[in-house]
Amino acid sequence: MVRSLVERRLSHIGTRLKTLREELAVLDEQRIQLLLEADDARLQALVSETPMSEKVHRSASRHVDVIERRRKELMATIVELETSQDELLDRLVESRT
Repeated sequence: MVRSLVERRLSHIGTRLKTLREELAVLDEQRIQLLLEADDARLQALVSETPMSEKVHRSASRHVDVIERRRKELMATIVELETSQDELLDRLVESRT
């Protein structure tokens, strides 16, 4: 592969990785907050035993599930990009020798 093409792809992957890691950091902050809210809603549902409190608890739990799925997707994408980055770096090093 042409060196300039490899460097361009590396630059693109680096930019995407930076963006995804920033998104992951924000998502982790949201996840912590949602986990706390879901736990509070769970306790409220246990104490009050009302249909409304149970509905709030289910809703909060669903939000946590959505965040968890997105987090797993982000992590998988980051791992794939890091693997691609490693392969491109290996090609770059091999082309110099």
